[in-house]
Amino acid sequence: MTTTCPSGQHADHDVYAAQCPCRALLDLLANKWSALVIGALEDGPQRFGELQRRLQGVSPKVLTQTLRRLEDFGILDRTVYPAVPLHVEYALTPLGHSAAVPLNALRSWVEDNIDQTLRPEPAAP
Repeated sequence: MTTTCPSGQHADHDVYAAQCPCRALLDLLANKWSALVIGALEDGPQRFGELQRRLQGVSPKVLTQTLRRLEDFGILDRTVYPAVPLHVEYALTPLGHSAAVPLNALRSWVEDNIDQTLRPEPAAP
């Protein structure tokens, strides 16, 4: 579905068009770590360490990059509380909550259907 582009960069939004700015957002949301961060934040604001423990296997560097990109796109807010040490929390914005809906459905679909995608190894002759 295409809509008029308010940025004026082109006539309409079309993720299939090479120059459409929609592609950067699609790339962000299609990223595994972005989808998992958004899912983890559906339960409410969390600190970096909480997110890292929840998202098993993510490195601090990748988590930091993912959080920054999600913040840049307005998907999440980063709040710094003046304390010693600093207390930083990440929370979904209204836009992030709206992105969480289809991503939640995708994560559920993956969990429900993973067994159908795994094919057994052929028996040895």
